[in-house]
Amino acid sequence: MIKEYRTIREISGPLMIVKDVQGVTYDELAEIELPGGETRRCKVLEVDGGNAVVQLFESSAGINLAESKIRFLGHGMQLGVSGDMLGRVFDGMGRPIDGGPEILAEKWMDVNGLPMNPTARDYPSEFIQTGISGIDGLNTLVRGQKLPIFSGSGLPHASLAAQIARQAKVLGAQSQFAVVFAAVGITFEESEFFVNEFRRTGAIDRTVMFANLANDPAVERIATPRMALTAAEYLAFEKDMHVLVIITDITNYAEALREISAARKEVPGRRGYPGYLYTDLATMYERAGRRKGKDGSITMIPILTMPEDDITHPIPDLTGYITEGQLILSRELYLKGVLPPLDVLTSLSRLKDKGIGEGKTRGDHAGTMNQLFAAYSAGKDARELMTILGEAALSDTDKLYAKFAEEFEKRYIGQGQNTDRSIEETLTIGWELLSILPVSELKRIKLEYIDKYLPKREG
Repeated sequence: MIKEYRTIREISGPLMIVKDVQGVTYDELAEIELPGGETRRCKVLEVDGGNAVVQLFESSAGINLAESKIRFLGHGMQLGVSGDMLGRVFDGMGRPIDGGPEILAEKWMDVNGLPMNPTARDYPSEFIQTGISGIDGLNTLVRGQKLPIFSGSGLPHASLAAQIARQAKVLGAQSQFAVVFAAVGITFEESEFFVNEFRRTGAIDRTVMFANLANDPAVERIATPRMALTAAEYLAFEKDMHVLVIITDITNYAEALREISAARKEVPGRRGYPGYLYTDLATMYERAGRRKGKDGSITMIPILTMPEDDITHPIPDLTGYITEGQLILSRELYLKGVLPPLDVLTSLSRLKDKGIGEGKTRGDHAGTMNQLFAAYSAGKDARELMTILGEAALSDTDKLYAKFAEEFEKRYIGQGQNTDRSIEETLTIGWELLSILPVSELKRIKLEYIDKYLPKREG
C-alpha cells in the first residue's frame, strides 16, 4: 500500500528527514513529488519511531519543503528481468542507456536477493577457460567460484576485465554462457571503452552491462552491483545459464558505503569505513555459486584497486577472507611490459585443484602447474642472487633457472591483451619452457607425462 506524506522537515545534502510516518521499513523505495509535478526517487536509510531518514538518488536542489510530498512505495529496490537483457547496456539503476527500448519484464526481483543456503550449494568443480595462461594454467578459475583481482592504481585491470569477459567459456557445456558486467564509479571514457570493446568483438551479444559513472549519486553506486547480481541470478537459476559476473571497481563501491555511513553519523571502523563493511561485502559475494538441482551457476570476479598498493587495506583484506583466493597484478611486471602483469606466485586460487585433471583439462595439468611454480620461484631467486653477487657466482643450473624465469614472464605470462589461448596451448607452452631445464630437475611431474609431452632435444 502506497503511503503519502507532506511532512518533509529537513534536508542535509542528499539526506532528508520525514516526520510522523507509519509502517515505513528500512530500504523501502520512495518518490518525492515537487510542486511542478517532477518526481525524484529515494530510499529509506533509517527509521526511528515516527521519523524516517531517506537518501535521494538525484540532487536535492529545488525541493520546497512546504509544498513537496513524499510517497513510500511499500517495497525495496527491484529490477525487471527478462531474457531480452542480453546484449543491452543499463545505468546503475537498471534503466537502458543504449538507445534501445525498455525491457518488458518477465518478473520483478528484489535487488537485495537472499544469501544462498549453504545446504543448497553444490561444490564448484568445473573448469572455466579464460584464455589467459596465468589464470588457466596456474590459478585456475572454477565454475561457481569467487576469485577477485587485486590491482593498483594505473595497472591495466580494465583491459584484463574486458579480456576475461570477451574470452571466458565453459568447455563442453551444453547450456549457454553469459557475462554480467558491472562498472561501478568509473569515468565516462572507461564506460565507453568497455561498451565499444564488447561491441567490437561481438561479446556484447552474450553480455548484460550495468554502468555507474563517477558523477552518479553514491547511493546508486551501492545499488549497481546488486542490480548485476539480480540479473545474474535470473539468468543462472531461471534460464539455466553459466553466468560470469565481473564487478569493477569494488573500491569505488566501498568508498560510497563510507560516504553514506558518514552522512548517517555512524561510528567509523578501520580507516573510516563502517564496521559492517565485511558483512556488506559478504552479502554480495555470497550470492555467487552453484545450486543443487540447477544447471546454471554464478561465477564472480570482483576487481578492486588497492589504495597505495596496500594489500592489508580493509577492502582487499576483508575480500580475501570471503572469497576463494585472489589474482594479484604486479607493478614490477607491468613496468617490464608484461601484459597482463599477473603475479602468479602471490596469486592463489583455492579451488584450482577441483577444476583440473583428466576429463576437465588434461592429466598432466597438476604436475606441470606445480613444476612451473617451483621453477619460476627458483628462477626469481637466481636472478636476485645474480644481481647481488654477479653471474659468476651462479652454478650452471642456477643460470638455467634464471633463463627460465625470463622466458616464463615473456612467453607464458606476457601473452598480450588480444591472445586467446586454449588450455592445450597453455600446457604446451609450459612444457616448452620446462624443456629449458634438465630432466633431472623435473621432480614434480610423473615420468609418463615427461615421456609423452616434454619436447625432445637433440642429443
